[in-house]
Amino acid sequence: MATPNILVVDDQPINVQLLKRKLEREGIRVTAAYNGMEALRSVAAEKPDLILLDVMMPDMDGIEVCQRLQASEETRSIPVIFITARTSKEGKLEGLGVGAVDYITKPIDLDETLARVQTQLRFVSINREMVDLQRRLVEARRAATIGAVTQGIAHNLNNLLGVVIGYLDLVKAYYDKPEQVKKNAQHVEDAVQRIVSIIKQLSSLVIKIRPPLSQAGLQSLLDGGIQRFKVEYRKDAPITVTNPLGDLLIDSNIESFEEVMAKVMINAWESYDSPPDAPRPIWITTSLLEKPNEGKMVQIIVEDQGRGLDPEIRDHVFEPFISSKNTVGVGMGLTIARHALRNLGGEANVLDRPGGGTQIILTHPVEKRVRKSTNFHE
Repeated sequence: MATPNILVVDDQPINVQLLKRKLEREGIRVTAAYNGMEALRSVAAEKPDLILLDVMMPDMDGIEVCQRLQASEETRSIPVIFITARTSKEGKLEGLGVGAVDYITKPIDLDETLARVQTQLRFVSINREMVDLQRRLVEARRAATIGAVTQGIAHNLNNLLGVVIGYLDLVKAYYDKPEQVKKNAQHVEDAVQRIVSIIKQLSSLVIKIRPPLSQAGLQSLLDGGIQRFKVEYRKDAPITVTNPLGDLLIDSNIESFEEVMAKVMINAWESYDSPPDAPRPIWITTSLLEKPNEGKMVQIIVEDQGRGLDPEIRDHVFEPFISSKNTVGVGMGLTIARHALRNLGGEANVLDRPGGGTQIILTHPVEKRVRKSTNFHE
């Protein structure tokens, strides 16, 4: 940690000078302020590592100064040690209650003060190391995710380009047989459409702007997602919907909601080891939740009886191109589903289904609310 900077706030200059001299002897840089407003200006100009703050000051006491610091996101994390003449339990609890991390009673014992200051500075140093470690972990995770995306894209596109080249060779070989040419040309078109689909999905991952919302009925949205799953993605499965909420109106984006439902159902369909033409049942259940600070949320659980989650990649199932022989989460389907749902203010999680299979739990706000900024690799 670099040379720590401490702000000492006290309306008695003698107290400031005593503390300043003691701390500077220990290699600590000290800035002084003699009232509450001066302290706030000093904090705004130069964020200190720690504040020693007298409680009893004219005009603006230490309690109000601390409350103002706590009210700002930029200064909330700066630890404050109160200097107080109050020795009662209630007085100390009041200081701790507004955000102070410790207190020192008057008359000031300089050795005790130094020990408390050094303890808090160690905490500051540890916290900064943890923040730096977290940042490096995020960067490492982002790099690993980019690597997985790149590798996955290269693998998928190489395979599809191989298909295109193979069928073009067949078109050339059987150029004099119209039916064969038509059949092979259709295979080429299908492969090209899959390439276009991959590019489209990649584009959707970088969109961070929340799509326009409108009111739509929940049952209608579920029906639209099922229709897209069956028609646009050419999948079929016996789907059982239990929706006690009926056509509850929610603020959503119809296109994004239906896309999320379709991709989640594709994931459920692909989790089965049975032949494609065998029944692959999917269950959809809805309920209404009340979450603190978030309001009313619709919960949608999509269940299957497929392979279930591979414990080895349980924590990475929403990352793109994460897959194994015994897991759900192939390609970018779940990655895009979670990304789209977060843009709608919701969330997606995957759990083991009791009795076998997988549960994908989706939550979606009933009413429009402010969305936290997210990235697909988070």
